[in-house]
Amino acid sequence: MSATILSELRTALTSLADEQTRLSGERFFREPVKLYGIKASTVTETGKSFLKALKPLPKNEVFALCEALWKSEMMEESFIACQWAYSRKKQFESADFGVFEGWVHCYLNNWASCDSLCNHTIGTVVEMYPQFLASLKQWTACENRWVKRAAAVTLIVPARRGLFLPDIFEIATLLLHDRDDMVQKGYGWMLKVASQSHLPEVFDFVMRNKATMPRTALRYAIEKMPEEMRKQAMEK
Repeated sequence: MSATILSELRTALTSLADEQTRLSGERFFREPVKLYGIKASTVTETGKSFLKALKPLPKNEVFALCEALWKSEMMEESFIACQWAYSRKKQFESADFGVFEGWVHCYLNNWASCDSLCNHTIGTVVEMYPQFLASLKQWTACENRWVKRAAAVTLIVPARRGLFLPDIFEIATLLLHDRDDMVQKGYGWMLKVASQSHLPEVFDFVMRNKATMPRTALRYAIEKMPEEMRKQAMEK
């Protein structure tokens, strides 16, 4: 059954592929990416259309399908892998973090796949099992830029809920001087979202660190702050 689902999905994706969309999509990435050339909304709808067929499958078989999608290195397939994994969120248990962490280390090779996996799937597991915040902090020491970005963007949705502020500051501190702009944008985004629930605390963090924080991260972090705060933060 799993092999049939995979085959039918890939047939559907191939039929939807468009060369102009593929070329247009490549412009959003500096690194080489493998694309069918399908609009994101269409990919989402296509993935969703298979959820009914997935329903009878046990969670481990769904995750095995997701792994097969990741292995293809096709970006649209990675998006559907994230969607299918997240569809089992009510069944998430602590052991699933190890599965998702494996995907982070083995398969992430662009910002879009990174954010798709981390924002919802891994963010939900960490929210359910906060002991894995320690693993995110370990990711910050990885040489892989996408693993480091993952450490920050995993906390985007929890930050939106006002959660884990001390851990957000710790991860931002660990990544503070990273020279990779994709990492800077990742932790800057995390701080920006946290500022919407904890404005004074995030502003204080930015002001304490602005002398050495890369400007890219700084601009992201203060984007939603009141104008006067933004001016103070940007002052040399």
